[in-house]
Amino acid sequence: MFAFFYKRAIAAVAASLLLAAPAFAAGKTITIVALGDSLTAGYMLGPDDGFVPQLQKALKARGHDNVVIADAGVSGDTSSGGLSRLDWAVGPEADGVILELGANDALRGIDPKLTQGNLETIISRLDARHLPVLLAGMLAPPNMGAAYGKSFDPIYPALARKHGLVFYPFFLDGVAIQPKLTLADGMHPNAEGVAVIVARILPRVEELIARIEKKKGG
Repeated sequence: MFAFFYKRAIAAVAASLLLAAPAFAAGKTITIVALGDSLTAGYMLGPDDGFVPQLQKALKARGHDNVVIADAGVSGDTSSGGLSRLDWAVGPEADGVILELGANDALRGIDPKLTQGNLETIISRLDARHLPVLLAGMLAPPNMGAAYGKSFDPIYPALARKHGLVFYPFFLDGVAIQPKLTLADGMHPNAEGVAVIVARILPRVEELIARIEKKKGG
């Protein structure tokens, strides 16, 4: 999220797992692409500590053995960067998308109208592909000022309502400004902070899975 450099590699999607949800034939894999910035990529965390591996583990513990989370997180990415790489980051294997972008836009003071337009385009293009989306919201940092926050913060709920998305209002809920849950920079979550994020967003991820199952089952 807050690092100003780009990673070139996106983790490969794992092979299909053994069990399937009730709506599918046995062995059918659901692939959800997590399209985001360093919050998705697991900035400065170990290979098992980032958002994607912890979410994968939590889903498996809940019996979702057929769900694969693909990591399309790029540190430093803005909404413009996410839009520019959308077609190759969300490949034909995708059944749904967790969209987590915009924090870097706020940190850089990018015009909220540009952020909203980029996110709107991403969502519309995913909708054209009939891919269900979980939109992870973000709030502007307080140091950007009240006027900026007033323009930036409503972007996510407005888009969620307009497009009927699964919506998680604030990706860093319960973690932001909690020193014990962040790295030394005070912004990125540590492994414990990621665990809080995963626990809180998990019901919305399961809602996304249910939408995918309904679409495929129908």
